[in-house]
Amino acid sequence: MRLNIPNLLTWLRILLIPVFLMIFYVPDTVISLHHKHYMGTLIFSLAACTDWLDGYLARALGQTSAFGAFLDPVADKLMVAAALIVLVKLDYVDMGIAFIIIGREIAISALREWMAQLGKSTAVSMLGKIKTAFQMAAILLLLFHEPLAGLPINELGTLLIYLAAVFTLWSMVYYIRLALPQIARK
Repeated sequence: MRLNIPNLLTWLRILLIPVFLMIFYVPDTVISLHHKHYMGTLIFSLAACTDWLDGYLARALGQTSAFGAFLDPVADKLMVAAALIVLVKLDYVDMGIAFIIIGREIAISALREWMAQLGKSTAVSMLGKIKTAFQMAAILLLLFHEPLAGLPINELGTLLIYLAAVFTLWSMVYYIRLALPQIARK
């Protein structure tokens, strides 16, 4: 494994996960829920920025690697799963929605790995990118949770997380349909 800037950013994202989780498990008498919202939003925002930045730098600096291509989506899925678990614990997201999103990530990751073993590539679709955009925006709004400039941030986040769940299921169907010919052969 070569340590380069993109891979270091991915590792930073992974290292932020326990920090993110720890904030929400500190008693409210130590850190108020209000401050937890801000800190959690800040950490998740930083993680989301490193996700974009590591991919950009890997391409711009010619530092793409098989390890980076493997680790980057793992880091993303871990961060999203951690955030969803926190949001379920806070009762900001329904457990069923979290299960749909996390379950899809696990199922499609397994499907992609299986397809790769067969020598078949499953590139990220535009539908998957839309799902990710809705998911990240929803998580950020739900973590922030408090009204901002008169906007009902929590309600907007709730709407977006339901839309993200719809796109999550839709993209899962898309990837399964791509794999159906291979599944039928096995």
